[in-house]
Amino acid sequence: MDMPPSRIPSLRSVVLHETGQDVHRCQGCLLCDETINVDMDIPLGSLIQLVMANDDEVLTSQTLWSEPILELARSACTKNLNLAQIILALRREALRRGMRE
Repeated sequence: MDMPPSRIPSLRSVVLHETGQDVHRCQGCLLCDETINVDMDIPLGSLIQLVMANDDEVLTSQTLWSEPILELARSACTKNLNLAQIILALRREALRRGMRE
C-alpha cells in the first residue's frame, strides 16, 4: 500500500518514534565510520546523515540489511546513540514502504 508523499513520515521521525533515538544527537564525529565490514556500502556515520536528510537511499543500502554490521553497530557510537536500534527501525520502515521483501 503506497502512501501519498505528504503522508510518509520522515526517517528521523520514524527513528525517534520507534526507538527514542534522536539522530540529531549525532555530532558528526565519524568515529563510527572506523567500523568497517565488506557488507558496508554506506559507512554508519553516512547512514545517520542520510536519515537526517530524509534520503530513502538508506532504506535500500547493503549496510542497513547486513547482520554483521548490525552486530558491529551495537558498540560503534561513542556518543550513546544506539545505532543497532536505529538500523532495526529503518529496516521495519523499508518493509512498510515496500522497499524490501
